[in-house]
Amino acid sequence: MKYFDYAATTPLDPEAAEVYVKVATEYFGNASSLHDIGGQSAALLENCREELANLVGIDKNGLFFTSGGSEGNFLAIEALLSSPKKAGNHIIAGMAEHSSVHGALNRLKEAGYEITRLPFDSTGLINLEQLERAIKSETILMILQHVNSEIGTIQPISEIAKICMDNNIHLHSDFVQSFGKIDLKPVASLVSSFSFSGHKLYGPKGIGGVYVNPQLKWQPFFPGSSHEKGFRPGTVNVPAIAAMTVAAQKITGRIQVENSKDQLLRKTFIDTLEPIKEQVKIYQGDDGSQLNSIIGLGITGIEGQWMMLECNRLGFAISTGSACQLGLQSPAKVTQALGFTAGEAKEFIRISFGHSTSLEDVIELGESIVKIVNAFKAVSVI
Repeated sequence: MKYFDYAATTPLDPEAAEVYVKVATEYFGNASSLHDIGGQSAALLENCREELANLVGIDKNGLFFTSGGSEGNFLAIEALLSSPKKAGNHIIAGMAEHSSVHGALNRLKEAGYEITRLPFDSTGLINLEQLERAIKSETILMILQHVNSEIGTIQPISEIAKICMDNNIHLHSDFVQSFGKIDLKPVASLVSSFSFSGHKLYGPKGIGGVYVNPQLKWQPFFPGSSHEKGFRPGTVNVPAIAAMTVAAQKITGRIQVENSKDQLLRKTFIDTLEPIKEQVKIYQGDDGSQLNSIIGLGITGIEGQWMMLECNRLGFAISTGSACQLGLQSPAKVTQALGFTAGEAKEFIRISFGHSTSLEDVIELGESIVKIVNAFKAVSVI
């Protein structure tokens, strides 16, 4: 089967897998233990922390390891709320944020916070003028993802961060889809916090991280936690962290090469859909505001779930949106942010590329989708 769902998860890099096994068998000590075996694990842990911090240009003292992006989003939001820049109870977030963010926001709303959710404009971006109008004197936190996981649009985090700084507002950004695919050094230190996940960058599942500005005096969400300076409970998963670090080093070193390849794959795939272009709508940003490896689209008159199943039958793995949301059988968050009708939302599908995606695979997928659409039209006529 040809895999086109890299935005959902990636295969574990073989070198990262070797590192995982080596560390799990030779550096198995608890990094918090005081004996020499624990000290070896602690030294390796801190080396990984420093390496990852250097990749994105942040202070390693603000980097904490978590079980992944979902936990990272939750703990980062709670950390920022425990150390606000000013008094207030208003939070601004993107309508298309990951489900883990919406889950946290729903809980905070019940706790008395006022939540404003911002939609996308037609190019899949947050309108900065609308964002500024949403700010109140009570606004203490803004939550906006860097790259949307369903259509791949890139938000102008630098500009948003400046707006937040000018208004004494914390900014948390979900970097899960951008870590390893975009050079984060220009933006990573501008936000109050960001999250990332190992399995999106060819590392293991169940591991990720959060950066929280080390100048903040945050309070732990779980009282009495001793690991990661009290940021979270639970024995630190050093083998997975070491494997994720190796994977992160490799993917970060290939950013330019992969981006050039993905640009070609994207253009080729869209060109292959030319015979059905009247029925196809690509949801994307302008040049410079689009991650080429993620294509969100809809085909008029054909439900995305049916298209996904037909592609699966022909040997192609695509998706209808975020894998964290699919089990709920609800529309992709981005379709709500873009103001889709219920019918348009059901037509949404996502194609995403990765290391092993070839030009031939992309052409074959595009041609197969064209055949599926034409066969559907023929049956509909009958």
